[in-house]
Order: sequence, then C-alpha cells, then structure tokens
Amino acid sequence: MKRAAAVKRVALNGAGLLVALFAAFPVYWMISTSLKPNREIFSTTPRPVPANPTLEHYREILTGDLIPGVTFVDFFLNSALVAAATVLLSGLVALLAATAVARFRFRLRTSFLIMLLVVQMIPLEALVIPLFLMIQRLGLYNTLPSLILTYLGFSLPFAVWMLRGFVAAVPKELEEAAAIDGASRAQTFRRILFPLVAPGLVATSIFSFITAWNELIFALTFINDQDRYTLPVAMTFFFGRDDTAWGSVMAASTLLTVPVIIFFVLVQRRMVSGLVSGAVKG
Repeated sequence: MKRAAAVKRVALNGAGLLVALFAAFPVYWMISTSLKPNREIFSTTPRPVPANPTLEHYREILTGDLIPGVTFVDFFLNSALVAAATVLLSGLVALLAATAVARFRFRLRTSFLIMLLVVQMIPLEALVIPLFLMIQRLGLYNTLPSLILTYLGFSLPFAVWMLRGFVAAVPKELEEAAAIDGASRAQTFRRILFPLVAPGLVATSIFSFITAWNELIFALTFINDQDRYTLPVAMTFFFGRDDTAWGSVMAASTLLTVPVIIFFVLVQRRMVSGLVSGAVKG
C-alpha cells in the first residue's frame, strides 16, 4: 500500500512538473529571444539559449520613439492609468453591490444574479459596435475614460458574483455586535466587513487588472490618437507588412509581462485564501 501510494505521488508530481514546464516554455522562449541578436533570431538553427546575449532590443524600445514624439514609456503609463483605475473602481463598486445582494432581500434579486452570469457569456466581439456607438454618444471617444468604463463593465459581473460569496460568509452576528456597541453602518462596513472580505477583493482585482492590461480590441477601436494607445496596441507597431521586428516584439512582450508578475508577487499571500474562502458559503 505504501509503495503504491509512493508511486502514485511520484507520478502525480511528475505530471504536474511536465504541465508546469509546458506552460512555462513559451515564457522562457520569449525572454530568450529578447536577449538574442538578430542574426541568432533569424538563424536556420535556433538555439534555446542565446550564444551572445544582448540588451539591444530593450535599449531600442526604451530609448527610441515607437512613433514620432511618443516612447514606450508613454504607452506604459497609459496602460498603467487604465488598469489602476479599473481595479480601484471595480473593487469599490463590486464590494458595494455584493454587500447589497448578500445582505438585503429585494425584488428581482435572483434575476440580477442570473443576469450577471448571462453577461459573462456574451462574446466581446458582439459588443464592439454597440459600445462604440454608446461611447460616441457620451462624448468619450478617443479618451482613456472610455476604456476604463468598458473594462469596468466587463470585470464587474465576475467581481460582484465572487464577492457575494465572501460577504455571505461573514456572520451577521459580527455586524449586529458592532451595532450594539454603537458602531454606525459605515463604521461596521469599514472595520468589520471590509477586512474580512479583503482576500476576495484581491482575487477579483487580479481578474480586473489582467482584463484591463491585456485587452486589445476595444483599445484599438475606441482610441484614435496614437499617443493615447495602450501597450497591447503599441505592440502592433512592430509588425510590418513585409517583416516583423521579432527581437523588439519579444522584448516589449517581456516588459509587458513584468507588471503582471509584480502584481501577483504583491498579492500572492492573499490570493490563495481569497480563492478558497469565498466558496465556504454562497
């Protein structure tokens, strides 16, 4: 029995290691290619490890202008602004909505929850034209707030649905005890509910951040001025009609990935507890 269990454990660990290597290989190849000079990138015998590592591709995209007067850093700041605003607004609105759904009983409550799931099933491509017309009528075309509102609309259904489980898992007795001690509703929300739901906010903020950081279709459709493009749109500048600057593409992709990694490192301690705690009570 012990031997069978040991063999099973080794097999599972080996399978997990293979899956991890399979998933990590594209990232490794991206970083490796970004460090290769052009002659190695276009060599007929590609090498997994750069023979002559260089930072020339990073130097080109960080010091040069991708378009006249606009650098890679400018596009980075646009993406950072959109992603940060989306995460903050999504967390605030989703927490308030989840609290209302979990704590209060009102008409069409079940219909509202079902609608949140239905919204998640609609393909993004089907919403480009309706949202474009709406953005034009609101006078937000060619502005970064148009992207913030769009990404907010896509991230809120998932955030509200997930945070609802966290709020429902907080015993009402804690809030009642705080009210008996003289705490107002605002104080109860800030000192009791918010700290206990914080892991859920971390989990939902990851989804909101990735949605806003990596999105391309709406950023390309709603923004006309090139100096207001976000990083995913700026990546298209490296693809020409006749050739592609693969070294610059891989270097820019690596830099595009760094903020996501940093964000995960900062929230990883709360991320696991956040993904598990919300499933205790629905």
